Amino acid sequence: MTPESASFRNTPIESGRNGAKHVERLLIVRLSAMGDVIHTLPALETLRAAFPRAHVGWLIEERWAEILCAPGTPRRGPRSLERPLVDEVHTVNLKAWGKSPFSFSTLQRIATVWNDVRCARYDVAIDLQGAIRSAILARLSGAGVVYGTAEPRESPASMWYTRQAIAQPRHVVEQNIAVARALIDGQTDGNPIYADVAVNPDSSSALPKDPRVEARIDHMLAGLGIKSFALMNPGAGWGAKRWPADRYGEVARKLSQLGLQSIFNYGPGEDDVVQAAVSASGGTGHAMSCTLTELIALTRRASLFIGGDTGPLHLAAALRIPVVAIYGPTDPARNGPYGTRSIVLRSARSLTSHARKTAPDAGILEIDGATVFAAAQELLSELLAGVDFSEKPK
Repeated sequence: MTPESASFRNTPIESGRNGAKHVERLLIVRLSAMGDVIHTLPALETLRAAFPRAHVGWLIEERWAEILCAPGTPRRGPRSLERPLVDEVHTVNLKAWGKSPFSFSTLQRIATVWNDVRCARYDVAIDLQGAIRSAILARLSGAGVVYGTAEPRESPASMWYTRQAIAQPRHVVEQNIAVARALIDGQTDGNPIYADVAVNPDSSSALPKDPRVEARIDHMLAGLGIKSFALMNPGAGWGAKRWPADRYGEVARKLSQLGLQSIFNYGPGEDDVVQAAVSASGGTGHAMSCTLTELIALTRRASLFIGGDTGPLHLAAALRIPVVAIYGPTDPARNGPYGTRSIVLRSARSLTSHARKTAPDAGILEIDGATVFAAAQELLSELLAGVDFSEKPK
């Protein structure tokens, strides 16, 4: 898929600090959540290609910072395997701060973060969240130019932008790239500046790689006797997106007959879900809860990913792992797996909705285990034709 061009709706900006060719210090604002942050990485890679010498910072919620920087790694300084894409990570904890906004500790933390952001002296901020709070934070960063989409998720957010890109593509990855292109092709005094940058949606090298965690995951898999595996994610952000856990177990049993073991990834509050999947697998699947850095390392080693519209699915796609995607109320044309070999399963009965309903979507219940297994077989066909699973490169 190739991003379409972006057009512009201009508003007044500070003289002398606008225009792509003058960008030296750039702030990305994408606070959350896991999948959305991952969907933003190709846009930043596009900006990196256009401005290779720019100092790039990212403002993000603390709980998602591991997507950009491995724990224990300095959040500022020369880039490395542990922090490959950004020069500086700024974190906020808006939920916790909102619980006690006027306490001394909260005010102290806010002041510290904001001093760091403003002292970085960013030329340009680009809001790729489209929420009122992210737009305000981008504007308060002190950047002279603030970019965002003309049709943000929360429409009042556009009031805080000095430049608005009209992003035509449908997929959210390409929408983000289109806003990035608006900056790259930015205008100075009404004159367009064009930067010819090839778009590469491969974000596999943009995610942190902590050698200690990589070794720990290898040791753990060896201890379980697992050489190759399918990674499954039976949980989801809300019930309507959740395919029944026992069907994951059914698929795991069938994959075991092909010599492929299964690992069920799960997060906080999903113990019952994962145990149902393990039980239905007849002991062929293993439950595993990981930190984000561990999940990145684990996903790198998977032969296949199976799951719904969740952060782990988008992580697998970014790492170029083949994906069987099971969709219900969310639209795969907008936020389906991007940049990898994938098969998306969605019933015609599923209607697009972001209402966080707890009951499973009627359409998603129509997708049976046999259909998912057949899709997995199709994606694995090259491996099943004679390549030893145990030889999968790390």
